[in-house]
Amino acid sequence: MANFVKAPCDEGVIRSAPRYTPCAPNVGRWVLVATILGSSMAFIDGSVVNVALPVIQRDLNATTSDVQWIVEAYSLFLAALILVGGSLGDHFGRRRIYATGILIFTFASIWCGVAPNVLQLILARAIQGIGGALLVPGSLAIISA
Repeated sequence: MANFVKAPCDEGVIRSAPRYTPCAPNVGRWVLVATILGSSMAFIDGSVVNVALPVIQRDLNATTSDVQWIVEAYSLFLAALILVGGSLGDHFGRRRIYATGILIFTFASIWCGVAPNVLQLILARAIQGIGGALLVPGSLAIISA
């Protein structure tokens, strides 16, 4: 029969928790794929609209100023709110803010596709930028976690 003796001052020692993984290895890969796709989607959207500008300008009778706003509304809101998106992720949870950003971005993308006039397209692009500002920092934080 063994007697275990406590070391002196052992009550104040903080032991490390056993090592664990937050999700199974297969799930971790899918999380990585989903976050990379979401982040890539937000960055690609900033430049892919340039390909369609001549058609957009012709179909919606947009002026040069309108076309500039179509491109820059997205970038303006993305750049202005990306730090806010990171802060919201820290406060409310990365996954929740990332999912909210994906939803906003997706619905705004659909709105962009069905926008009947230039004003609605510019507004939808701005909301798309807000969604991108929520999902980009969330995706980067989820990957690093």
